[in-house]
Amino acid sequence: MFNNNSVSISVSDDESNDLNRIRARTRRKRKKVSHRTSYELPRHVLRLFVRYWVVLVFLLAVGLLVFESTRIGFKSSDLKKPDLNGKESPSKKNEGNLNRLDPTTKVIGGVRQRCLKLLPPEELEHLDILERKDSGSPVKRVVYLTDTDVSVGEMRGVRGNGTRFNLFTGNQTFAERENSFQVRETVSLHCGFFNENGGFRISDKDKKFMTSCEVVVSTCAFGGGDNLYEPIGMSKTSSQKVCYVAFWDEVTLTTQEAEGHKIDENDHIGKWRIVIVKDLPFTDQRLNGKIPKMLAHRLFPDAKYSIWVDSKSQFRRDPLGVLDALLWRTNSVLAISEHGARSSVYDEANAVIKKHKATPEEVEVQINQYRHDKLPEDKRFNGKKALSEASVIVREHTPLTNLFMCLWFNEVVRFTSRDQLSFPYVLWRLKVLKNINMFPVCTRKDLVNSIGHVRKAKPLVTL
Repeated sequence: MFNNNSVSISVSDDESNDLNRIRARTRRKRKKVSHRTSYELPRHVLRLFVRYWVVLVFLLAVGLLVFESTRIGFKSSDLKKPDLNGKESPSKKNEGNLNRLDPTTKVIGGVRQRCLKLLPPEELEHLDILERKDSGSPVKRVVYLTDTDVSVGEMRGVRGNGTRFNLFTGNQTFAERENSFQVRETVSLHCGFFNENGGFRISDKDKKFMTSCEVVVSTCAFGGGDNLYEPIGMSKTSSQKVCYVAFWDEVTLTTQEAEGHKIDENDHIGKWRIVIVKDLPFTDQRLNGKIPKMLAHRLFPDAKYSIWVDSKSQFRRDPLGVLDALLWRTNSVLAISEHGARSSVYDEANAVIKKHKATPEEVEVQINQYRHDKLPEDKRFNGKKALSEASVIVREHTPLTNLFMCLWFNEVVRFTSRDQLSFPYVLWRLKVLKNINMFPVCTRKDLVNSIGHVRKAKPLVTL
């Protein structure tokens, strides 16, 4: 019945088990190979990283440097890019500070208080210019030396003495410097405007306007420096009684006109009366700026009060309210912003050199003179902080404060243009001036919106 061609193969149970074991081993080997393969790539990457990590870090650093350079380049181009009106666009940070009227506050005794304690708006509208009686100051009169008070020999010395003294300042000798600090009823000293050919020429029209000012807020920009910022926050009364005067030279005038800032037919830009100064006496524009900053009593001979504001700031408070808060209610004749970072003139000298604000040689001459004169390293004089920041100066024009400002100006001319270095010295020497209000940084921040310097002033070129 069976086919004779068929072949019968018998398989035992043992042989079947061996075959299954071979197949199982083959599957396990395949799994081991695939398992090793899955770990091989990370190990290879790790070996490459260990070998070439220095190169990788270098490439990352180069990439970061290129990115930052590109970002800074775009930011700088945005700052310099003019708008549709041809005006230079300030940085967004500084632009946000413009026209802010919000008060600056600080926490005192757990209570948040305003730094500048102004009267309520309705009271500011009825505020009048305070007429103060003689305060009993030992200085009753200050006489300003001119070329008619000196010899021909001194006039020749002014022209060729190798210092920054010139026909505008006169040639103050060390003996005259020492004599000017001697307090008496009548003090005679150099205080700018020494010779009619000394420079800082102002038109008769502007002089007439300046003699009409009883209270003045002033600023300046020479050499095409900073922009002019419209004052804000004043009452209607202050708008009628206070002069706002900005001193420009012809370079600044050209720069501002090119940016669309035109002086109107009344010699104003907004609230600012623009006074054009010709024949600036110093090649150093910082030193030219000290004239309106320190010698307001010479420029505004009939003014009772003045407020100086650096050109990098926007004045944002009521002027009469500021006089009331910083002078009248504190019984002070001079209010000036104290330095926020340092208190010692010697620490400030080191900072000036480190920041390249003056040469080490000229700072050394000044500091050595002050050490010779026994200026102490005290951080407070007469209970006041010794070092001022001086971007805002509020003062009454009295013989004593006028003397102080003349002394300060002469020190700036003799030594460095950094007036922070000479202020403590003059304050220490003129010990009779005690009613000074050295107001803190937070008060200064309440007075002005800080914009910062827009462009560098061009140095005066002499032929």
